[in-house]
Amino acid sequence: MKEELTAVAHQLGFDVCRVAACTAPPHAAEFRAWLADGRAGEMAWLERNEQRRTDPQQVLPGARSVVVLAMNYWQKGEMQDAGSRRQDESSRHGHPASCALHPASSSSAAGLIARYAWGDDYHDVIEKKLRTLDEWLSARGGRQRCYVDTGPILERDLAAVAGAGWQGKSTMLIHPKLGTWFFLAEILTTLELAPDAPMADHCGKCTRCIDACPTGAITAPHQLDARRCISYLTIESKGPIPEEFRAAMGARIYGCDDCLTACPWNRFAQESRESAFAAREFVHRWKLRDFLSLDDEGFRRLFRKSPIKRIKRRGFLRNVCVALGNIGTPDDLPALEKAAQDPEPLIAEHAQWAIERLRTREMTNVGG
Repeated sequence: MKEELTAVAHQLGFDVCRVAACTAPPHAAEFRAWLADGRAGEMAWLERNEQRRTDPQQVLPGARSVVVLAMNYWQKGEMQDAGSRRQDESSRHGHPASCALHPASSSSAAGLIARYAWGDDYHDVIEKKLRTLDEWLSARGGRQRCYVDTGPILERDLAAVAGAGWQGKSTMLIHPKLGTWFFLAEILTTLELAPDAPMADHCGKCTRCIDACPTGAITAPHQLDARRCISYLTIESKGPIPEEFRAAMGARIYGCDDCLTACPWNRFAQESRESAFAAREFVHRWKLRDFLSLDDEGFRRLFRKSPIKRIKRRGFLRNVCVALGNIGTPDDLPALEKAAQDPEPLIAEHAQWAIERLRTREMTNVGG
């Protein structure tokens, strides 16, 4: 049955299919301590589901196995990679970057979007495939619970136990053939499937992911303070971006790939065979200031079926304003001045911050 399941999973487009016994995740105690320290920030749902996340039997009573699936999403995008590297170098040197993506025309600056959000929402893509696997397992007498990133389980812990990769010092899972560029999905089932062996940790003494983090969010190997993480700040946090982290955000407007990009194992990454993850036009072609013209309807239309839609217009334009404050030019001031009058206070405040940054930088350049 397990061999047949693996074959079906590969036919559906999954690159990895592994199995773990449905027992308590090995780092449940560390997860509880992480929550108690407040390092989850505003992600209150993690605390609400603490008991279920550390005991899969509360999610599906009688579950015997966890099927762990991985799907590669890596897409080529040299402009984004180069921009991320230059933004990171600028952040470490304590000064705003010049336009990293379009050095010949700084007024056409583009933002950096985490690679996983370039195409269609992975939840929608993968959930359809999970339904097929659920039906396949049900036909063989199983009861299942299927999740893509949203279930009350410690998915990376379970994935590591199943041998779908090992947990790197960044806390991200690393696979020897996929690097760090893959989505995880899980199926808890009452069927008993032979578990796979975990992989050995192959990070060695490497600390590139820790060194690459612009805000020092990876406080020690396998320790992440979400409150400092740019992915958290640009996606999960609903309020103002703390000023101490705004300059370090550089041109990042949705998520951050720096700790992933830095991983040497990504030299083996291959382009995804899932066309739904291909980059949309706004990833490489839109100027930062163009996003400021979006009203609510325009935002919903542009980001339809995109994971970016979840942070809504107010959160996304907040991020765009910060990026313009970091890498914008005087050509961007009219758009920012209009945004400073936006009825949404979160957008208006960050636009005003960006205007002040731009004007200060312009005066410094003139004086210099």
